[in-house]
Amino acid sequence: MRHAFLGTELPIIQAPMAGVQRSRLAATVCAAGGMGSLPGAMFDAAGLRTELQALVAAVTGPWNVNFFVHQPPAPDAAAEARWRERLAPYYAELGIDPAGVPGGAGRQPFTPAMAEVLEEFKPAVVSFHFGLPAPELLARVKAWGAQVWSSATTVAEAVWLQQHGADVVIAQGLEAGGHRGHFLSHDLGLQSGTMALLPQIVDAVSLPVVAAGGIADARGVQAALALGAAAVQVGTAYLGCDEAETSALHRAALRDLAAPTELTRLFTGRPARGIVNRLMRELGALSPDAPAFPTATAALAPLKAKAEAQGLTDFTSLWSGQNRSGCNEPSAAALTRALAGR
Repeated sequence: MRHAFLGTELPIIQAPMAGVQRSRLAATVCAAGGMGSLPGAMFDAAGLRTELQALVAAVTGPWNVNFFVHQPPAPDAAAEARWRERLAPYYAELGIDPAGVPGGAGRQPFTPAMAEVLEEFKPAVVSFHFGLPAPELLARVKAWGAQVWSSATTVAEAVWLQQHGADVVIAQGLEAGGHRGHFLSHDLGLQSGTMALLPQIVDAVSLPVVAAGGIADARGVQAALALGAAAVQVGTAYLGCDEAETSALHRAALRDLAAPTELTRLFTGRPARGIVNRLMRELGALSPDAPAFPTATAALAPLKAKAEAQGLTDFTSLWSGQNRSGCNEPSAAALTRALAGR
């Protein structure tokens, strides 16, 4: 029996997680009866096409491709210099010449070139983070029949999404790992937890609402469905699966259930939830010294590589939601079924 909303057997969506997964995880979830997702933010057009070819070859049911829709910031030499000055002691400690560290953006927004690749494959769902793409790009996605989904972290964002052409709203609670999807306001004081946010969004819009954030087992799924969610999106629990590309160091951090998480700007320039590490403790997780998203990443890359070679996660973005209790299932297929109570 197909789930009426998703067109899948189970009301479970694997969250797109840039940097720690490719098509293999998404395909496994699809085969298990859920909806797999492929993150597009860290692929170029050629890389995206390769992953989509693998996904299409492996699955028959619906799947999701996700993109960021941020506006790349104007070059800011002063902000970049300030950031590198804050990192200078770490460069010295690890023997890195800062003059040889290139700049650049760690993540790409949705572009016409990406839309052109997608048109070849016509995914059933294209989802966005940080709002919606420009109207002409949105129309292009809808022209081949795709549903457009996007994240809302407040009721106001959910209403805005409905008014501007979204077909589905993803209610992202404060517990969620990775980047906050907020786009109308940067005031983190407006953010709320999933189980408080979800019913308010359900009441405020006429669109289907997907719950996301802090859901790691069948109990959480049932709670979200009881509050009006049409389906549930799960990310953190999938990080421990064999089909994910989560590093051994990241996996070890996820297993330490006592380690706290915080929102931090340090790794990309935009608030994202991860396990607290040395950089967050010493610089302050929300330090304004990190330059605008997504330009903070480049200066950290050599520090991350050098520390990880020594078995340290001092400069690694250990993305994680607040609930890591589901990170003990090595099989993405088994996890998908367990989340649905199967």
